[in-house]
Amino acid sequence: MRMRKPASLAGALALLATTLQGAPPAKVPDAAELARMAARLSPTEIRVDLSALSPGDRKALPKLIQASQVINDIFLQQVWSKNVALYASLKKDKTPLGRERLNYYWINKGPWSLLDEETAFLPGVPQKKPAGAAFYPDGATKAPIENWMKGLPEAERQKAQSFFTVIKRVADTGFKSVPFSQVYRSDLERAARLLNEAAALTDNATLKNFLKTRAAAFLSDEYTESDIAWMDLDAPLDVTIGPYETYNDGLFGYKAAFEAYVNLRDDQETARLGAFSNHLQEIENALPIPPEWRNPKIGALAPIRVVNEVFAAGDGDHGVQTAAYNLPNDEKVTAQKGTKRVMLKNIQEAKFKKVLLPIAAKALPLEAQSQISFDSFFTHILAHELTHGLGPHQIKVDGRDTTPRHELKELYSAIEEAKADVTGLFAVQFLMDLPGTNLVPKGPEAEGKLYTTFLASAFRTLRFGTGDAHARGMAVQVNFLLDKGAFRVNPDGTFSVDFAKIKDAVKDLDRALLTIEATGDYAAAKKLLD
Repeated sequence: MRMRKPASLAGALALLATTLQGAPPAKVPDAAELARMAARLSPTEIRVDLSALSPGDRKALPKLIQASQVINDIFLQQVWSKNVALYASLKKDKTPLGRERLNYYWINKGPWSLLDEETAFLPGVPQKKPAGAAFYPDGATKAPIENWMKGLPEAERQKAQSFFTVIKRVADTGFKSVPFSQVYRSDLERAARLLNEAAALTDNATLKNFLKTRAAAFLSDEYTESDIAWMDLDAPLDVTIGPYETYNDGLFGYKAAFEAYVNLRDDQETARLGAFSNHLQEIENALPIPPEWRNPKIGALAPIRVVNEVFAAGDGDHGVQTAAYNLPNDEKVTAQKGTKRVMLKNIQEAKFKKVLLPIAAKALPLEAQSQISFDSFFTHILAHELTHGLGPHQIKVDGRDTTPRHELKELYSAIEEAKADVTGLFAVQFLMDLPGTNLVPKGPEAEGKLYTTFLASAFRTLRFGTGDAHARGMAVQVNFLLDKGAFRVNPDGTFSVDFAKIKDAVKDLDRALLTIEATGDYAAAKKLLD
């Protein structure tokens, strides 16, 4: 974390980081150290009531879990070219050290500790996680691949930059793009078969349609139809499975990792929160950017699902657990159908109790700890996911039609996560100030809970380690709000919100992040993140 503050603040932050996260390992850890590292993530029993499921969905559920387990196999291949062989080797070691190594490997789905800046905790592997994961040839750097892409005909360039291809080396100097359906063929065939079997068992038409179209997409790399079917999914079993997020592509941010979530929908909470989407256009119209950068047609393109997680896999189940997600990421689909926000309520409740409250007890003064609120935590996560869909998504740079993702490349994920955090705060404050609505509590007490809970949650996010896009984005936010005086450090090293400054500071940072995306300004994004 870069600080432009007095040494006392740097010391306070360093102490807090040591207390909450622990220092990265200086050498390959032994069994005791690996156990300590794993203990930073709290084992938690997650319960879900399946009694209301129909007989058909009860039969489909095991098939969906089996298909999700195949997603784990694919994701391991995507993390690193030697990852699968390493996993096989670790499973053979039955010593106490071997068991601890295997346990921490499975938590991270690889040999790099995600809480320690993606630093190796096993011998014989690269010290840092390769930026290109296994999406690009081992040892390949950004410049030659970028130059190769620039020289391709438009159709080939789109394939090379697609979510759903892997870049392979040809001879010594060239490259080629290979579709996922070829690279992971045998595993995708297994997953497709299980999805089709689940589709035959469920009695819900929309789930049946999604599973069948997604099974076909696994073998064709044509995901648009199944993404649209997922947007239309209206079923007690709420399933997400496929290649989605690009966080693991540290070279360009283009390639999608496979993930899976099998969830049970909470109909009561879903109905309560659905009203948020009715105000998205008003929030978009109020964003602190010029009108020409705003989207004039948000409308109702934002279905919300509150669910309880039954099973997660792949990119959805390594390191810090996901609390919510906003998909799909394919701009072609989002332009047509928007995005869907899925809130994992049982995961959020566990995070609040086991992570946020203990952090607040260390990071905040005693009088501020009473303002920590699960409702504020839950509402801001909802707003974060909703506001991923706000702001510039289709832009022009030098007369070209493009997107912020393609212009900002590997920096996009961190900038976008910071934008969603800050725009989420802006959106909740907008609803607090909006006359004639009761979607969120209003008044000074509600504002105190919102911003104080966000401050405590900021330290929760920073613990992910700056190899994570969310944590990099949060580091930007914390530094900016400290510089503006909206967050302050108390003499005892705890942190507080300055309520006279926080609203203007949030608006200023939101403007800066939205402007970077609207202009596709890679240099400005890099300067802000640096």
